[in-house]
Amino acid sequence: MIQYTATKQLSIEEFQHPFGKSLNPNNKWVLLSNAIDWDLFATYYYEKMSRKRGAPSKDARLVLGSLIIKHMCNLSDQATIEMIQENIYMHCFVGLSSFSWDPIFDSALYSN
Repeated sequence: MIQYTATKQLSIEEFQHPFGKSLNPNNKWVLLSNAIDWDLFATYYYEKMSRKRGAPSKDARLVLGSLIIKHMCNLSDQATIEMIQENIYMHCFVGLSSFSWDPIFDSALYSN
């Protein structure tokens, strides 16, 4: 089953976080997030998935964003999840609308 929300990039000012100040709009993750056509990727990501059957999918941007982070930073599966969990700019990059201490998903999903 497909669960997808169009990925209109939140402005940096709209991203909700508990740290009081606004995020730096020139951060490399913010700039890269604006350079990627997330909706185009989502079209290909969901192409072979059923809209009616199966477990709910992870959001396309969350999946692609985490894979980009994993490979750009040369991280293990678990280290990628932990890095995203700890980095507010990476939260924004993978399409989350606010900061959370919770892991984005279990690292075992990378190997499936």
